[in-house]
Amino acid sequence: MKHKKKSIPSPSLLGRLSNEKYFLILILIVFILSAVFYGQPQIAMWIGFLIAAYATVSNDSIQSLGTFIESNKDKKWYLLWIYVGSLFLITVTISWVIYDGDVTYQRLLDSDGNSKFPHPENFSFFMLMAPLVLLILTRLRMPVSTTFLMLSVFSSSSSGIVSMIGKSVSGYFIAFIASLIVWYFGYEYIRKKFKSRKIHPMWVVGQWLVSGLLWSVWVMQDGANIAVFLPRRLGTGQFVAFSLIIFLGLGLLFYLRGDKIQKVVSEKARISDIRAATLIDFTYALILIYKLFISTVPMSTTWVFLGLIGGREIAINLARLKKGKKHKTKAMRMIGKDFLFASIGLIISLILASTVNVAIRRDLLIFLGF
Repeated sequence: MKHKKKSIPSPSLLGRLSNEKYFLILILIVFILSAVFYGQPQIAMWIGFLIAAYATVSNDSIQSLGTFIESNKDKKWYLLWIYVGSLFLITVTISWVIYDGDVTYQRLLDSDGNSKFPHPENFSFFMLMAPLVLLILTRLRMPVSTTFLMLSVFSSSSSGIVSMIGKSVSGYFIAFIASLIVWYFGYEYIRKKFKSRKIHPMWVVGQWLVSGLLWSVWVMQDGANIAVFLPRRLGTGQFVAFSLIIFLGLGLLFYLRGDKIQKVVSEKARISDIRAATLIDFTYALILIYKLFISTVPMSTTWVFLGLIGGREIAINLARLKKGKKHKTKAMRMIGKDFLFASIGLIISLILASTVNVAIRRDLLIFLGF
């Protein structure tokens, strides 16, 4: 007598919530602490900073560290952590010394001591909600712009947000076009060279050097998203706390191997190949260096990364000898999904900014025709 195979039921909503119970407890604790202490600036800024530090690095790990993590799965997590963590400490220390306490390479504070993103005397509840929202979106594997979410609520006027959006959008298209050209015209050569599974040891050295360069440049660009809750110039004690907390947070990130949002990188074509990862990171680092030196306006590095990955996916599928419609459709869906999530993050950041700042709310309503 044949026995029918029992179908395995899909996880229920209750089951999925049970799997996330510790994360939900963390969210509840942060929410309560934010509601209780937002009116006490000295406590509120550290609550915001702690959540922003982990959420920002976790979400942006897909762009600055994602390919590094993916192509070094065979390495001990603590080796990756010590390397990246040390580079972080060196990078922020240089800025702290050169710019008299500013750890953001003048993303938040210019040479005259002025800022379009001033440190508030008092925090609003919605300011503390920005990193909490980012933490939730990161858990949902949504690669949103941490720059828009973190800095928009601190902007003194809509002009600061407009400048960020303009620089970020131009970065997206520059990265998309550059990646499209490199991978389309170089696909056959790259494919033949990378066909061998045997990888020369120098590729490993090259990737670690390039990844280190990319990480340092990313810290110069996006360190502002983490430090925005703290005073624009940090004293010695504040700087030590700032550096140590992020250093330990990086350790947790590497222990979790990028956590859930790492899937955004893992699903892309041949990213685990250390040679492909190195080429992507090198192109990305060059674009960030270019954007870093043309202006001190903060920029969404997430948008630049999505443009880079999107251009590569399109180029590979256009250049393949087997011009399968299935592969092209899959690539377009991935690019569309990433761009949609980034746009959702921008919309949420504008909503949060308008709740905090009356001037931004007025300008936004005028723009929408109200």
